[in-house]
Amino acid sequence: AQVLLTHADLADRERYLNARSTLLTLLALKVIPVINENDTVVNDEIKFGDNDTLGALVANLVEADALVILTDQRGLYSADPRKVPEVRFIDQATAGDPALELMAGGAGSSLGRGGMITKILAAKRAAGSGASTVIASGREPDVLLRLAAGESIGTTLMAATPKLAARKQWMADHLQLRGTVVIDQGAVAKVREEGKSLLPIGVVEVHGEFHRGDVIAVRGPEGGEVARGLANYGSAEARLIARKPSTEFERLLGYTAEPELIHRDNLVLT
Repeated sequence: AQVLLTHADLADRERYLNARSTLLTLLALKVIPVINENDTVVNDEIKFGDNDTLGALVANLVEADALVILTDQRGLYSADPRKVPEVRFIDQATAGDPALELMAGGAGSSLGRGGMITKILAAKRAAGSGASTVIASGREPDVLLRLAAGESIGTTLMAATPKLAARKQWMADHLQLRGTVVIDQGAVAKVREEGKSLLPIGVVEVHGEFHRGDVIAVRGPEGGEVARGLANYGSAEARLIARKPSTEFERLLGYTAEPELIHRDNLVLT
């Protein structure tokens, strides 16, 4: 399946979630999305600019475990191997290490324009959501299969923060809470003690106006904050399905989306 994306698709939270849902659905159906920038509708000001950046953003979008960038080089060297004969190959490093950008020549160098520097910066971006990056040669036979099997090929840039921890830290620190839901004691126990998702049936009140994908607070019956997370439904929809089982969503909303108001992967205890 071909998927065309623009910066606007990832900057707008609702479009971001729609793109995410489409990609995850394709993967669940064992369809491989082939993703490119939608050049027909973008201008120079909003272009991704290079496929390394696009790849990193998509890795974040689908919460990928790893980003693999295939290039015409074996991987990352301590300097440009075409100019410096005595160079050191970098087998493994930490994504986001400032020394890597110096090795890649810096953003203003001739090597940097669309070269290794964009891959270093893409790895840094992917690491923000906990995804590690491999930079390897596309000429290696069966390179993707061998990487998937655990073989060490090219340069591995490890994310400093585990994937789930990185995502949840972002939610815990998010300053723009768009709304609040109050849940019953049974739902508090499920969320806090059993690590379950928040289902609408446990919601007793919905406060504020928020949209699908906004960060909202979850409070217990006494008013104390229990958790924060990304809402799968807007406030208007949440009010309709509060205290209702998922079997009634289609009747109430006209469609059925996720059964959870907040999935446990998008929920952080506070």
